Amino acid sequence: MEENTNTQDYFQEGFPRQLPENCVEYILFVIDDQLEARRRLPALEDVRKRAMQLTATLTKDYIWQRDSLNLEVKNDGGLLYLYGSSYYGDAIEDEWLIVYLLRELSKSSSDLWIRVSDSDGEFLLVEAANVLPPWLSPEIDTNRVWINQGKLHLIPLQDKTDKKPLTLDQAIGYIRGDTSSLIQSSLVEAEAFYRLEKYPGQIQAAMHHSLTTIPRKLAYILHEKPAAIAPAVEAFYLRDPISMKSLLSTSGKLSFPPQDLVTISVKYTKVLFAQLKSQKFTPPPAWTGTMEKAESETGSAGVTQETLARLEVGMKLTCGFEMLASNATTKNNRTAREVAILLEDLEEDGDEALPNDADIESWTGVKQDDDESWMDINYEEFEKALDGKGGGQKGVKGGFGDASAQADLQKMVERFESFLNDETAGFEGAELDDMDEDDDSSDYEEDSEDEDKDVSFDEEQFAKMMREMMGMPAEVSAQSKPPRREVGNTGRVEEIDEQEDEEIRRLATQMEAELNSHGALQLDPTPRKLKALKQKSAADDKGKEVQYDDDTEESGSEEEVDIDYNLAKNLLESFKSQGGAAGPVGNMMGMFGMQLPRDEENAE
Repeated sequence: MEENTNTQDYFQEGFPRQLPENCVEYILFVIDDQLEARRRLPALEDVRKRAMQLTATLTKDYIWQRDSLNLEVKNDGGLLYLYGSSYYGDAIEDEWLIVYLLRELSKSSSDLWIRVSDSDGEFLLVEAANVLPPWLSPEIDTNRVWINQGKLHLIPLQDKTDKKPLTLDQAIGYIRGDTSSLIQSSLVEAEAFYRLEKYPGQIQAAMHHSLTTIPRKLAYILHEKPAAIAPAVEAFYLRDPISMKSLLSTSGKLSFPPQDLVTISVKYTKVLFAQLKSQKFTPPPAWTGTMEKAESETGSAGVTQETLARLEVGMKLTCGFEMLASNATTKNNRTAREVAILLEDLEEDGDEALPNDADIESWTGVKQDDDESWMDINYEEFEKALDGKGGGQKGVKGGFGDASAQADLQKMVERFESFLNDETAGFEGAELDDMDEDDDSSDYEEDSEDEDKDVSFDEEQFAKMMREMMGMPAEVSAQSKPPRREVGNTGRVEEIDEQEDEEIRRLATQMEAELNSHGALQLDPTPRKLKALKQKSAADDKGKEVQYDDDTEESGSEEEVDIDYNLAKNLLESFKSQGGAAGPVGNMMGMFGMQLPRDEENAE
């Protein structure tokens, strides 16, 4: 079991603890009033053993990005339960794999109640946000979501006028008192567990095998400890000048010098492989000669671009292991320490302990090389995937022809469209009608009475500015000038008269027409209008005029524009423009429980 450094008390100094990003925590209770006090601890230990057995069985060949499922017994203020937390890094699928394992575990006993949460709080409810009852808001949902016997249960409000979050004590007390009143909605459950539908098949689907050229010593380490690839890739991906010190030194001894290279099939997760391959990396001094020689021989002497790509990935992987080995003593990671021990044994035994070519050929799957098309974005295949038409060539796995990818993409677009079409939603998706009244509004008006004195709004100046912005004459007749309104002692603005109202409406109409003429507003985002806009853009590019009728028919062979395709395409292009940094699209995707892969390439 991997060590976990994220385990902390559930509450600190009376305040709920905030989980770090990319971390999931889970608590498990055995709730049985017939169970004697002295039997509660053995019952929890039995659950823990079953959880570890289930994890070992289902994830035997899986590589965790960081932490696997782990549990320990905790006694918190008289509450005895199992607690665990796992850091999953960039591998969001690890979080959902843990949810899947816990849901499967819950089916083993009717007395087992499980809660999972992360830095977003009750993230299962985030998945089901579109179908939640109106009373269930993020302000009060804490400790109300529980998994029992594979089902999702919600604790209702005890008092509709008292909308407060539950403490863990209160939640357990409610479950012990009356489980029959818990809410069990098949619609909410289906949305909350939507991502679990692809399991357990997703466990193997998340893996990727690739032929990689690495030193023979590293091939031995990977054969003995396949899981070591995760901390090694992380060391490379999160490298800094200090961790690179041993690689940049020209005098130091390397644990994995670029000598005696062999090509083997290395097992990654797709996240790890993408992190390794997508990064630009200048070879360190020890690898410069090897890489320059391979590049110069490309196209001759049997060295192909594919051979060079395998060597480049192998160079990055080897550098990651070099950084991992040089800092093994400072890392609180058992796998890193195990790699250091294997290296010490090799130092003692010498090269005789390393596998020869015949030994390597006997390893299972030593030549397995999976297709990498899942890393490419082809917009034609992407559009077909959104339409549910499959896509991709026969026999080719991955890409947007993959059934799982199709489902995820369609779900992404459905959620955005639902959010954009929800007139009751605010910028955070909250229902505005359900917000609490501001009890301090009257006090504010009274306190700010003096501050509002002599404050005025010069609408004539505002109108002049708007005209200048739109390129219109700044002069207006005295008849059309709106009267100047001043705020009196009451702090209230007088009602706008009809003449002023008409002037503002006229300005708004002119502004809308001006913005529409430049395509800045799309007030009717329907497939018909999107097609017309696309036709106009194509005509502008070709310098031709295109005639449109009511159905936006044209003489060419223009395909029907799909609003789903346009929306998703624009989202991806906007995300790419963030350059790997935080941005609006990335933040919005996080709100919908999705994470897009980083794209550090400058090419389209």
